[in-house]
Amino acid sequence: MYFRKMEQRKIIHVDMDAFFASVEQRDHPELRGKAIAVGYDGPRGVVSTASYEARKYGVHSAMPMVTAKRKCPHLIVVPGHYSVYKEVSAQVHEIFSQYTDLIEPLSLDEAFLDVTHNKKGIPLAVDIAREIKQSIREQLHLTASAGISYNKFLAKIASDYRKPDGICTIHPDVAIDFIDKLKIENFWGVGPKTAQQMHYMGIFNGADLRQVSLKHLQEVFGKMGPVLYNFARGIDHRPVEPYHERKSVGCEQTFLKDIYEPAALTIELYHTVIELVRRLEKDGFEGKTLTLKIKFADFQQITRSYTHDKALVTKEDILPLAKLLLKEVDIHSAHPIRLMGLSVSNPANGGRSEQPLWRQLEIEFKPW
Repeated sequence: MYFRKMEQRKIIHVDMDAFFASVEQRDHPELRGKAIAVGYDGPRGVVSTASYEARKYGVHSAMPMVTAKRKCPHLIVVPGHYSVYKEVSAQVHEIFSQYTDLIEPLSLDEAFLDVTHNKKGIPLAVDIAREIKQSIREQLHLTASAGISYNKFLAKIASDYRKPDGICTIHPDVAIDFIDKLKIENFWGVGPKTAQQMHYMGIFNGADLRQVSLKHLQEVFGKMGPVLYNFARGIDHRPVEPYHERKSVGCEQTFLKDIYEPAALTIELYHTVIELVRRLEKDGFEGKTLTLKIKFADFQQITRSYTHDKALVTKEDILPLAKLLLKEVDIHSAHPIRLMGLSVSNPANGGRSEQPLWRQLEIEFKPW
């Protein structure tokens, strides 16, 4: 009864397996079969992507590199080659486009595809997923995982179900049984804090979640409440959108050493502005609000914002405002900073990009 409007949609979520690390292992044979982490090998470096050999030791994305090396003493740290990853992403995208133009990239290494009416007239979405996986393997010598279902929520969950190099299809007929057994931590959009709150409420899986009223979920989780209520019932009406509504463009940097001296702060602010302007120009984005982000040595984080009456695009537009925002922050020798970031938001042109965003697969319940 939950699927009347959605059962005809055929959505695939494709997720490249350990993408950055896999590209490095492909291009450097000496790294194959080794525990590697892509990222900066320094005191404040973080893991961007870890190979599956490293993940066996508990190494994962966003982990401090020093922690990763402690968990895996023989870890090989590889600097990232993002221009290469972007080029490979474009090649993956080209494979997708052979089947549909309804492609919604989420990042460099994953995307949704609506193949309900696909270019090749293939009736089963799982067959399209198999062909895509095979093409990625043969043409790019990489592997991907794919999830297939009738909406984005379930397709995303399915792609994670049997990684790496797996396929999972969640048919409407078995969706509720699947959701009932799904740990609440594995629900899309449920982070550690939300999961902790749900555990406190006695919610540990989809079946538990479906017993909670919409009113109570709204009271506890606000706007996320109705989303969770629908997810527990296998409902997700969001379309696959090939164009990205960009709401902001930003950049940030973590310093090798904490800084507080005015001259050093001014220099770093200038470089951050230059990088922000470069990204704004590249993305064709115009916004009216400038936000300064500061993270102190004790990890306390603050932001300061200013909204202008015209679009902020050039260095001349942004640098004076950035300096004013920085003056509002109390930075001194006992309170130095470790990170500085700048972003422009509040789109002046509605935020719609003219180009598809493509930048930063085996368990089958039923053929479908």
